[in-house]
Amino acid sequence: FPGRTTHPTISYNHAPTIWMPAKSTQRSILVKPPRPLIAIVDDDESVCRALRRLVRALAMDAETFSSGQQFLDLLDAMPTFQPDCLILDVQMPGVNGLDLQQRLRMNASSVPVIFITAHDELGVREKALSSGAVAFLRKPFNDELLIKTLNEALKRGMMGATK
Repeated sequence: FPGRTTHPTISYNHAPTIWMPAKSTQRSILVKPPRPLIAIVDDDESVCRALRRLVRALAMDAETFSSGQQFLDLLDAMPTFQPDCLILDVQMPGVNGLDLQQRLRMNASSVPVIFITAHDELGVREKALSSGAVAFLRKPFNDELLIKTLNEALKRGMMGATK
């Protein structure tokens, strides 16, 4: 429009694009939002591999850990490591999923937790859910259920981060 001044504008399609005026031309700079980071802790390597593939197919990042202790060791070594969601196997040697959840709660972590297990015991399920888990899924579960659960966990995590 004649006489109108040019101001930077932001337009959003799939990823935000910021338009910045230059002397005679405009150039766009693509700014991608950060991808959610999902930490997967399971002593079964095939489960870790399958979940990592699924999470990455959803345009999320995934890190896998073969034990609760391995995850805790990384947190000790790199306190800035903060996943957006944690998928935990219940039964693992050493630090099991419930132990790991409890330790995270003692450290005031608000990371949403999804439990997965091949052994669905009522007392364990109740303990996990009463301790704040988003869900407790029995293996084998279908991809669609995990995707819905992940989305819910990420929503809860974002609400917790804005408080």
